[in-house]
Amino acid sequence: MNRPLPRPLLDVALDGPIATLTMTRPGKRNAMCDELLAEIEAFFARPPEGIRVAILTGSEGHFCSGLDLSEHVMRDAESTMRHSRNWHRVMDLIQFSGLPVVSALFGAVIGGGLELAASTHVRIAEPSALFQLPEGRRGIFVGGGATVRVGRILGADRMCEMMLTGRSYSAEDGHRLGLAHYLVGEGEALARARQLALQIAENAGLSNFMMIQAISRIDDMSRQDGLFTESLCAAVSQTSRDAEEGLRAFLEKRPPRFR
Repeated sequence: MNRPLPRPLLDVALDGPIATLTMTRPGKRNAMCDELLAEIEAFFARPPEGIRVAILTGSEGHFCSGLDLSEHVMRDAESTMRHSRNWHRVMDLIQFSGLPVVSALFGAVIGGGLELAASTHVRIAEPSALFQLPEGRRGIFVGGGATVRVGRILGADRMCEMMLTGRSYSAEDGHRLGLAHYLVGEGEALARARQLALQIAENAGLSNFMMIQAISRIDDMSRQDGLFTESLCAAVSQTSRDAEEGLRAFLEKRPPRFR
């Protein structure tokens, strides 16, 4: 007897240079499980040819409610550390694959969902978006990179208070604090994400790659190391074929046609 194949938890729709990735776990508020994380990893490890920007979003009114605690498996310290490090690896892959990622946020952006959103480069929130790191109120600690990514956005002091109290931030508060870059009306996040993705896709691929790879790393460096790294990026980008095309397009008063 043939068994039906399991339904993918990540719907991938390709449209020109844009790939839209939609997490689909009905009734689970798109809570993260190992299978969903693996499907996200598989896309960013080998993006389809011709894709220049990815949009990441959820379904049924929610982005992602974090780790699926109903599927929680008791692990020893070593297994827990390895599980956490796997999350770090996948979040790094999203942030540093070289593909710009725009996230459309609504409903739950909680725990691991906020860690996932923080690994994207452009974040758009609808009024229903709710940002929270509830791990501290559940006797556990974040393990998907929040102390680095969310902590960089909020600052260590505010993130510590957020975890100690379990407080949640509304979409408006999240926008004010930098958890979201754009605040749009209800039902408008995906359209705005596509508009921005198309705009980003028009950039030179090398410039996008360097912005993704260099800026956050420069933030980790000393002032002088950061300035030197900036000079290296400028030297490579400004002597590329894309730079020649950009200058030629400017002089000819036309949009550039990058590779």
